Amino acid sequence: MDSNTMKKEQILEAFRFRHATKQFDPQKKISDDDFSFILETGRLSPSSIGLEPWKFLVIENQELKDKLQSISWGAQGQLPTASHFVIILARTIKDVKYDSDYIKDHMVRIKKFPEELIGKIQDRYKTFQESDFNILDNERTTFDWSCKQCYIALGNMMTSAAQIGIDSCPVEGFDYDAVSALLEEYDLLEDGHLNVAVMVAFGYRADEPRPKTRKPIEEVVKWV
Repeated sequence: MDSNTMKKEQILEAFRFRHATKQFDPQKKISDDDFSFILETGRLSPSSIGLEPWKFLVIENQELKDKLQSISWGAQGQLPTASHFVIILARTIKDVKYDSDYIKDHMVRIKKFPEELIGKIQDRYKTFQESDFNILDNERTTFDWSCKQCYIALGNMMTSAAQIGIDSCPVEGFDYDAVSALLEEYDLLEDGHLNVAVMVAFGYRADEPRPKTRKPIEEVVKWV
């Protein structure tokens, strides 16, 4: 078996290994090095127009965990048992609208675009957001666009975790308004510049899952 075939098989095996773990072994903790690796795969993930409109909250405060558990019906088994619990926040219209301070700072400080190009780039982003994708129809459509980018990071983090034998579970089962209010209470939403996209737990499975089931490839792929 050549190296390319081996790599492909290793990646597919990670996808077969990954499942939505409902209960973790609370005695097993992810090493700092392994968890830093998982976070780094999130940080390096692609995003539309390269905006990186996310922030990863690693929840360690036990009081906050307890409060989250009371309003997160989909994380009842994960919050008390996971090694690490992350809330992925997405940037709101305050930051991702084409003329925002966040975008200008990101273009200059992070992407290193020349100052003289910023106006032209913002004009292109304006067209993309206003008419190409109708992202600016309202605040919710803009926020949903940010959340789409966060799900790319989420998928990469879970797959990368699976490749090193670490389990995960994405969580959407929570009272959205209540969780937002709780995070605002802890001053974690940066005055409305961030809000909740999705949650994800990481750790080691307590029990073996049932075999993975998926539709056959013929039902999900169409060549045209």
